[in-house]
Amino acid sequence: MRIDASKVDRIVDAYGCHRDSLISILQDVQAECSYLPEDALKRVAKRLKLPLIQVYGVATFFKAFSLQPRGEHMVRVCLGTACHVRGAPAVLDEVRRQLDVEPGETTEDSRFTLETVNCLGACALGPLVVVDSEYQGQITPGKVKRVLKQYMNDGRGK
Repeated sequence: MRIDASKVDRIVDAYGCHRDSLISILQDVQAECSYLPEDALKRVAKRLKLPLIQVYGVATFFKAFSLQPRGEHMVRVCLGTACHVRGAPAVLDEVRRQLDVEPGETTEDSRFTLETVNCLGACALGPLVVVDSEYQGQITPGKVKRVLKQYMNDGRGK
């Protein structure tokens, strides 16, 4: 996907072309595209008069940024200690099977991106799956299909 350079320019201009606003600029670019396309990163670097490697460094350092297109829905499976001992690996296996993707990948129809995380801060609810911003606590492999089906069939999302 190529982003219109004028959109990147508007985002950079909104921050006054300040280098200190790099993270905020990248957040806004990602909100526009659902990821950070290479041409957008190059444009940001040029407009802020920063080395491209510095912009890439920030974009790859923070897990919130993605250099690959993301799906309409983000599915995060917690693999932290509390979730792990309560069966999170089996939950992850079922999510992988249902979506036919591995962690870090997006489904062919661009509906879902699967990620694993080390902790979501809701250990009492484990095992835990978060779809977009909705927490699904005490999830079991048997509940995975029902949870994902809500996002496949009811028009939730962007």
